[in-house]
Amino acid sequence: MSHPPSVLRQILKPAVIVGALGYFVDVYDLILFAILRIPSLKDIGFSGELLVSHGILLLNLQMLGMLVGGIFFGILGDRVGRVALLFGSILLYSIANIANGFVHSIETYAVWRFVAGFGLAGELGGGITLVTEILPKALRGYGTTIIATVGVFGAVIGGLVAQRVEWRTAYFIGGGLGLVLLVLRLSVAESGMFQQLRAAPTHVSRGNFLMLFNNLARFMKYLRCILIGLPLWCIVGILVTFSPEISGALKIQGEIKVAQAIAFCYLGITFGGFASGYFSQLLQSRRKILFLFLIFTALAMTAYFLAAGQSSGTFYLTILLLGFGVGYWTVFATIAAEQFGTNIRATVATTVPNFVRGATVPLTLAFNHLKPACGIVASAAAISFACVLIALWALRGLEETHDKELDYLEPI
Repeated sequence: MSHPPSVLRQILKPAVIVGALGYFVDVYDLILFAILRIPSLKDIGFSGELLVSHGILLLNLQMLGMLVGGIFFGILGDRVGRVALLFGSILLYSIANIANGFVHSIETYAVWRFVAGFGLAGELGGGITLVTEILPKALRGYGTTIIATVGVFGAVIGGLVAQRVEWRTAYFIGGGLGLVLLVLRLSVAESGMFQQLRAAPTHVSRGNFLMLFNNLARFMKYLRCILIGLPLWCIVGILVTFSPEISGALKIQGEIKVAQAIAFCYLGITFGGFASGYFSQLLQSRRKILFLFLIFTALAMTAYFLAAGQSSGTFYLTILLLGFGVGYWTVFATIAAEQFGTNIRATVATTVPNFVRGATVPLTLAFNHLKPACGIVASAAAISFACVLIALWALRGLEETHDKELDYLEPI
């Protein structure tokens, strides 16, 4: 008499493993550029204010690449297949990573940061979409938890690598890891739901990005999915990126370094990602966990802004807690994929995280606008708590999706 496969064997499918490793390389590259920006620009001949202006140019082009790439790969995933999405994304960002290691001019660097962003855009959404469709509905939260937890740990490894090897070598390592993933990708099978979709009548609209805007209820659901993620990139883009300046205004005792702040933040996100995914399965609710983690994030923000005069160790601890709070990125990505039908699921799952990442631009612009009048601490606090309130409002309008059946289509 045969025994049913264990829960672990049901979860650890090739798609879960490849999705987790793919997202690991995704986050590795994103953090790598943040840390290598100054040494790489110095090495190709820039200094002073050009380190800032060229750095902003490269970052904005990377984010633009992610916005455009998110739409492209989302449509590709719904029209050609989830596996094709993963293959194209991995191949493109692997080539771009290696090319980044060969740049000798700002023009070439700019082109390859755009290409890298474009390629990186498809990884998380493609992996989440495939896993939510191939795993049993009672277990799919565990699969997406593994993807997000392993993936976010790429930031920690990226930080360690960047501090120990020359900047070009660090890029080569990222590209090499991606190429290894292409071999593993050969073991990943296409989602059965997508295969049924491909066999559907030709009048079924697949990967139609405009469908997200031609129906008010569907558009509001899509917008709410995006707004839930705002606190994460507010924390990374403002509270962590500008932690040296903010800590100075708070009179923190000891120097705060961005590289260490990023490491603490992403270590917290790693643990928070695991905890949010695990407890969403335990409580059988995505919405309850998102609510609890948003409240925790607000409390961590309070501790961060009330740390005036404390030691650098205490301040780094608040950053770790902030990271843990926004570790709900795991559940956020899952609930977005589960909100929509098979014919536009990849489009949603791929564009939502990248639009949230792109929100870093208006958030930092608002921060800079408020800073002269309100001061750096008050402006950062106002934007941070506003993001949490907006996310709570957005969550209130989304349905629970823990046990939702996903084999359905969105009408035109």
